[in-house]
Amino acid sequence: MSTDWSTQVLRFALALTLFFFGVGLAFAEGRCPPGQYPIGGQGVGGCAPIPAGGSGSESPRPTGRWIKTWGAFASSPSGIAGAASGWRKKGDASNAAVRSCSDSGGRDCRVKFTYKNQCGTAAVSKTGTGGTFYSAAATKEEASSLSLAQCGAASQEKCEVVMSNCTEPEFEKV
Repeated sequence: MSTDWSTQVLRFALALTLFFFGVGLAFAEGRCPPGQYPIGGQGVGGCAPIPAGGSGSESPRPTGRWIKTWGAFASSPSGIAGAASGWRKKGDASNAAVRSCSDSGGRDCRVKFTYKNQCGTAAVSKTGTGGTFYSAAATKEEASSLSLAQCGAASQEKCEVVMSNCTEPEFEKV
């Protein structure tokens, strides 16, 4: 019989615990309906909506889209070069680089390298032999490292970066 009595005490304790925890959960927002919290005090009370997103200090997300921009390098057989960046069309960046080369006195300027949403660099050997090595990467430092490595491997000489330029995407609001 002691087993029945201890089982009944255990069931009563469990029911009492569930009742108190259940009441606490059911009335967590006080006297207000779901989605609202109690405001006021000392005899004057009311309910207010719970703000969406928590603290309310977050700013709204901008709406729009990112537009890629292009950059280009051009050079002439005489070694005169030009660069352009920030153009929305590859062809416009190429034309601007050729114009820059021509405006600097270059004849027969041709586009040698294009890139988008990155930094571009051009490296040559210190003696000027072996050609020009172009690279693009997220930063000027990374692009320079790539160009210098290519140039050094091909020419077996010390190389230097002779041009660098960056172009970044533009945000267009809708």
